[in-house]
Parts: sequence; C-alpha cells; structure tokens
Amino acid sequence: MPLYEENDLLLYNSLSRKKEKFEPLNGPHVGMYVCGPTVYSDVHLGNCRTFISFDLVYRYLTHLGYKVRYVRNITDAGHLVDDADEGEDKIGKKARLEALEPMEIVQRYTLGFHDVMARFNAVPPSIEPTATGHIVEQIDTVKKILDAGLAYEVNGSVYFDVPKYNETHDYGKLSGRKIEELMSGTRDLEGQSEKRSPLDFAIWKKADPTHIMRWNSPWGVGFPGWHLECSVMSTKYLGEQFDIHGGGMDLKFPHHECEIAQNAASTGKEGVRYWLHGNMLTLNGARMSKSTGNTLLPYELFTGDTDKLEKGFAPTVVRFFMMQAHYRSQLDFSNDALLAAEKGYVRLMDAVRKLKSLQPGGTSDFKVSEWKDKCYEAMNDDFNSPILIAHIFDAVRFINGADATACGISSEDLETLTQSINAFVFDVLGLEDAAADEGGAKLDEVMKMLIDMRARARADKDWALSDKIRDQLAEIGIQLKDGPEGTTYTLQ
Repeated sequence: MPLYEENDLLLYNSLSRKKEKFEPLNGPHVGMYVCGPTVYSDVHLGNCRTFISFDLVYRYLTHLGYKVRYVRNITDAGHLVDDADEGEDKIGKKARLEALEPMEIVQRYTLGFHDVMARFNAVPPSIEPTATGHIVEQIDTVKKILDAGLAYEVNGSVYFDVPKYNETHDYGKLSGRKIEELMSGTRDLEGQSEKRSPLDFAIWKKADPTHIMRWNSPWGVGFPGWHLECSVMSTKYLGEQFDIHGGGMDLKFPHHECEIAQNAASTGKEGVRYWLHGNMLTLNGARMSKSTGNTLLPYELFTGDTDKLEKGFAPTVVRFFMMQAHYRSQLDFSNDALLAAEKGYVRLMDAVRKLKSLQPGGTSDFKVSEWKDKCYEAMNDDFNSPILIAHIFDAVRFINGADATACGISSEDLETLTQSINAFVFDVLGLEDAAADEGGAKLDEVMKMLIDMRARARADKDWALSDKIRDQLAEIGIQLKDGPEGTTYTLQ
C-alpha cells in the first residue's frame, strides 16, 4: 500500500485561510507550480528559502508515493523594475548597463541559480519553462481575455479590466483585499495613465524605442506582462485546474491575485486548488534590503566572506537551519543562530553514523513505532519540519545513549528506525553528510597527487612505477582511465 493511502496530509490553503485535507485532482498524480526567479542578478537568500521550502514539499509528496510534476518557471522577460506597469524590464536594464545581450544576462544568472540550488541539494523541477519560450502562448491568452471582454487595448498595450472582472468575480479573494479599499488607496492617475482604472494591469505592454526585449503581436511590437507568464505556463503544463501553486508571501498580491483573474478570464476556471505561501527571511532582526546593505548572498554564507558572519557554513547546515522553522513562519538569520544549528547538525550526523553500528538486544523505553508515527504526524500537519526535527532528536538522544552491542530494541525495530531516520533526514529534509562530502574532496586531492606522480613516471619512462600505481589502486577498487583529456578515476 502506498504511503499516501495511510497518511492524511493537511495543507494550509492561503485561499481558504485554513488547513485542508490534500486530495489531488488525479491522484496519485500531482501537479505543482512554483514561481521561479527573475534572472537579472544573483539569487538572494529570501529566494533560496522559498525554493528550499517547496523542495521539502516536493520531497515529502514524492516520499508518500505521489507522482509529482513539478513546474518552476524562469522569468526572463516582462518583469519591470517597479513591479508595476512602468519603468524598464529588469533584465533589459541589466543588459543595457553591462552592454550585453539580454540572453547573456539570463544565461549567467540562470546558471548561477542552478548552481546555488544544487549546493542546497534541491531537486530540479520536472519542467523549467521560460517566459521568452512561451511568447506565442501568452499572445493567445491575451486574445482569449480580450474575447471575453475583460481586457482592452490602448495604443499598443493591453490591460486587464479589474473593475469589470470584479462584477462577476472576487478580485482580492486570495489576499483578502477589497476592491473598494484598493481603489481608495490609489493615486488619481487621470491624465497620467492610459488605464481606465488604476487597478488595471498590463497583460501586453507596448515597447518604447529603447526597450531591448520586444516581440511582434496583433497590437504592435511589445512584451508580455509579468503576471501573465505564470498563468500561461502553469496551465500549459499542468492543465486548466491543478493541485498546488507555491511562492513567496510577497507574491500573494498582486502577482498571484492577477494569476487567478487571468486564469478565470481565459479558461473559465481559476486554476489552483491549494495556494501555499512561504514566509520571509530577516537578517539580524531586520528585513533584508539591498538599499540598506542588510543583505547576505548564498556564497557569502558558504565562504564566510562577509562582516556579518564569523565563518562560513556548509550549504547543508544552512538548509538544516531553514528546516528548523516552519515554511510559513518568519526566519531570522544571524551568526549565533547558524552556529547553534551547526552544533545540532553535527550531533544529528554523528547519530546517523553511530546508528549503522548498533546491534539489537537489551531493553529500552524507546518505542520505535510510536516515534515513527509522530514523525509522519508532523509532516502531515502542513509539512511541519521543526516538529519533525524535534522528534528526530528524540531518536538522536536514544542512539547516542545506546550500548552499541545491545541497543535496547529488537532487530525489526532497529531496521525500522534505520530506514525511517534515513528517509526523514536525507530523502525528506534533503540533508547531506558534509563530513562524507569533505572526505570525497580529500580523496580527489589524493588522487590528483597520485595521477600526477604516475604522469611524471610515464614521462620519465619509469613504466614499473607507473604500472605499480595503476595496479595497486585497482586492488583497492580504484580504476584509472587514460583519455585524450587526461587521466580520470572511478570507484569500483
């Protein structure tokens, strides 16, 4: 029996503002979409926390046996500097400042994003579509919204008509905002804007002569609105209705609110059944901000090359630190908090290693079956990773206090404990054993030294030494392979 049939998973749905039982549309298949980065600069830690949070969601759904199609987009066009409908495209502005092609900017920061997420051991999405790769589909969606009478064209731009949409729908239902309050909070734009209402937003924007990223459309040369891409790509790959949409809490309004409106206008369906939002990061008690200098980039965190930390921290330690807070809770980064997390992480990994050497026998009050149930109860309660970690450390205390020759539980319970610890620590939480990784790095250095010694021996025609190095490595399970680009090694 698959685990999802034994576990009632509850998700906090931002739309209903309550926890709901997760019931996928077409189980065991699950469709999940997460708003990805705008690739005009290095990914910041706030972004990383969001993606790590949804990596946890993806990992647990997969652990339960669901077949998850995980879609996370790359925004490489349409995201304007002020997040509204004025100003420059963020990527176009960066390209102009650096005298590069926009796609050079996109490539550089997409690769950087992938590298950082790999360092955090995040599983890549099933599909990673880009806005520029779906211009045709976005134009088609604009046409559908115009045909539905919920958008209008002005001077080459197309705007979504929010007041008209609100006559038959509830614009603001996700964020809890009322259209009357939104209207009263806007400036009078008469004479300053071509919009009929200040609440209207661009789904296609006319490109001025200086705008680098531009495409032909039925309304003239322009580019898609930022909100449009996620509606288009999520429905293309997951269907007009799908299970989970995730993102940072800062995207709830207006980005996700606009997505709901666009989906309803173009398909007649609002698309998403469960909206999940992760909370923000702070640094030393204050909001992270480039303007104030209160920021920390992932590589500064890894290397310690910053005045905000006394040393660097392994990516898996940082991931463990993030898992100690619920994804819907605010999390504050500080040097002391990371040091405390590192100590806990070391204790955890020590216990995982010791667990391998334990032998069954003896007596103990530790009830493995009850402990395992508590772990699942935590994760089934809206992915409550801090409670899961608390239960894992109950097991850590048992392991560290156990006699290795007779640990106090039966062989069956020991096998269950071992399988469960490995599943929750490595498969669900996505942690890695940094010491093992460090050992691998040291092996690489030793092998480089031996390969260089063998290369010198071959250059000196000392075939006996060259063969001895090769043969003795083979005896311990390391095979050397000579190729046109040099010598490599593999473990047998």
